[in-house]
Amino acid sequence: MDLRSRSEDSLQVVSVHDSRIDAAVAIEFKEAMRSATDNENDTVVLDLSEVQFIDSSGLGAIVAAMKQMGQSRKLALAGLTPTVEKVFRLTRMDSVFPVFSTLDGALTELKH
Repeated sequence: MDLRSRSEDSLQVVSVHDSRIDAAVAIEFKEAMRSATDNENDTVVLDLSEVQFIDSSGLGAIVAAMKQMGQSRKLALAGLTPTVEKVFRLTRMDSVFPVFSTLDGALTELKH
């Protein structure tokens, strides 16, 4: 699982550089997210623009990452491809996370 993290003002951006988040990589994704978000940034933006497929295990891994961050921090999603966005909509997970169509849009709106 290839995750890359960078700071952008008061935000942390974690970009997923894999095409799938599914049962085969869910545990690896959770561990990578735990390492990547082990800091004090209040808001983390998860850039999913390269992810073409996500299943229920992948959704669970993203929820687990959000819970691991704690209630005082926020996890926002950006750049959902149409297929991934549809999964989030059908499962109503789009009401759990702030979802932005682009990473730039998320950064603009979430910067303090």
